[in-house]
Amino acid sequence: MYPQSVFVAGSRQISRLPAEVRTRIDTMTDKGFQILVGDANGADKAVQRYLANKAYPNVVVHCMGNHCRNNVGQWPTRQVPAPSGARGFDYYSVKDRAMAEAAQYGLMLWDGKSKGTINNVVSLSRQNKLVVVYVAPTRSFQTVRSFDDLKDVLAKGDPASVRRLAHELHLDTFQGDSPVIESPPGRREILTKT
Repeated sequence: MYPQSVFVAGSRQISRLPAEVRTRIDTMTDKGFQILVGDANGADKAVQRYLANKAYPNVVVHCMGNHCRNNVGQWPTRQVPAPSGARGFDYYSVKDRAMAEAAQYGLMLWDGKSKGTINNVVSLSRQNKLVVVYVAPTRSFQTVRSFDDLKDVLAKGDPASVRRLAHELHLDTFQGDSPVIESPPGRREILTKT
């Protein structure tokens, strides 16, 4: 039987792991979970650094193409092929989708602004995978099981950033400062408890 795997990622602005996040990661490593992490600076590198300091071996670093920007623990890598012509967000989101598909769970560290982190939450949720979001501005955890849960997470973020990213990710209609998240056609619940 393969070990449970967790996709751990977050905003590039989060370069240090708060104690409460380290505690969550400790629980995963105590249970022998496989950690799937990207190679970006910020949260990815901070998670890698923490796992390397623990000498935790069960990590797979996901990179675009044949070059990893960061692999602090010299763990095995999964090289995700780059789509032709993709740049920026579209380029790196391919790697994130691969991790979301491979993982059973997600732990996302959100700075209240990052589009990529919320995109990962949506990607995991649409696959009915449990996602826990650490919302840095409120130093709180939120489990996302439905679009109402996602709405609650977004309400804790920077309002201007949330309006922009929700529009760019095709998640929203907004009325004033309150986000109203629309579910995909025919689907209200995006995550069932596992």
